[in-house]
Amino acid sequence: MTKDVIALTPTMPDIRTLLAGLYAGGPDLGVGTLADGAVVQLCAPDGRPLVSVEAPILVQVPGETARLLEHAVEEGPVWWTEARASTAVAEAGRLAGSFAGRLATVLGGTVWPPEAATTEVVPLTTGVSAVPVPAPATPAIDVLTNRAAVVIQDRPLVAMTSWLSDALRTATAADRALQIVTPPTARLTLPTRTALHGLPNRWVVQDPRQGYYDGLSGAVLHWKNGTFTPVHDEGGAASVAPAFARSGDTGERQLILALRTRHDADEDLVLGRALETVFRHLTDAPPAGWSTAEPVNLPWSTRELTDLARARAPRPTWLIAVGHPGRPALATVRVLRTPAGVEEDITVAFGYGPDEEPPLGAIEGLARALAVEHGLVTMLTSLRAARRDLTVPPHLEAPPVPVAFTLGEGEGESGAVGRGRAGHPPSHPAPARLGRALHYDLGDGSRPEAWDRFRDLVRHLRPEGGVTKPTASGPPAGP
Repeated sequence: MTKDVIALTPTMPDIRTLLAGLYAGGPDLGVGTLADGAVVQLCAPDGRPLVSVEAPILVQVPGETARLLEHAVEEGPVWWTEARASTAVAEAGRLAGSFAGRLATVLGGTVWPPEAATTEVVPLTTGVSAVPVPAPATPAIDVLTNRAAVVIQDRPLVAMTSWLSDALRTATAADRALQIVTPPTARLTLPTRTALHGLPNRWVVQDPRQGYYDGLSGAVLHWKNGTFTPVHDEGGAASVAPAFARSGDTGERQLILALRTRHDADEDLVLGRALETVFRHLTDAPPAGWSTAEPVNLPWSTRELTDLARARAPRPTWLIAVGHPGRPALATVRVLRTPAGVEEDITVAFGYGPDEEPPLGAIEGLARALAVEHGLVTMLTSLRAARRDLTVPPHLEAPPVPVAFTLGEGEGESGAVGRGRAGHPPSHPAPARLGRALHYDLGDGSRPEAWDRFRDLVRHLRPEGGVTKPTASGPPAGP
């Protein structure tokens, strides 16, 4: 039964409408709040939460509901009100559906998933006295142990919602793993995949025939000592689930850019311009929107995201940006203050179908613009065989293949290596000179041997641990 239910309405639910929805279980159930009123909970008579409802979000970015839910709504902004049901009580899912159905009925909207919508009263018949009380401040967490915070998700696409972001922060602060459990039909968005980077965080796939396995590595898992861990044989080796086997090549591709920029920390600094330059060069348009979680709800604004990062400094700020419908494009940005200035750690992915050609010829011009105008430190461009919609399935995918590497023009980059050394790599063509930056061609993304060329190049550029390639990063662990 579906546990997450979303009401999509053209107008913002007011207090009366929210209360009407929350009383889907009858007058005997109570209502409480969390997070300074940002989360409203429908509670059993003994106070145990049954349904948690987050404050409505105005989604102003075209195509976001279709991207995340495959559920189109009428053109224009839509209010997204998400209800998460407790997995410990059988009636909780139906209560969430009745809550969302009542909002949609009163306000003229729709419900996702459509089959969950109802307006009937759902009596609570399950005894809850033996049900463990979940952590009161983390309604997204279904199972909490000393080692792991487990979140159960049965939606087709698991996005990095504010629920999951909160669960990740809570788990990280307590030195616990975040482990997301899904059926084998689920996929992850790239921001969720990025957030799960690094063990002990895991995507746990529950296959009805093969048991549990890791959706990112394929390792067969079991529940042991309060966490999902790999099953090892007598020799200590882990096995890979047969369900994780790679599917055939569909001809779909993803163009991935991992770049880092650095700026002086002054009052005139405007962040996000490097990312906007990437989008304009490769899609002929700026990003459609940005946010700190999914759904991405705010229209693109470099000034507004700069204001947010400045207000959070010196803490890091993690952001998501999406492109316009028609060209799948998704980016994560981590802004952090360092002794050298303000850095943006950016990963951008663009999706292409079998009949679409990734614009590899535009990469050198983009690298020049980033180096000359936006403080580029490094940029690695790669191409991979993967889904055009940029989602991550629970089976083996081919790794990305390097296409080009750009070394920025600052004294800390090519200057630190030595321009003579950086300009004459062994067994490599001479790099293109983009002002003071250097751009190295590594291939067309079709030959895995490009990784060997890239590793040789990096060893040449960092003989004493100088230059490093940019890496993707997840949401900051802090609040």
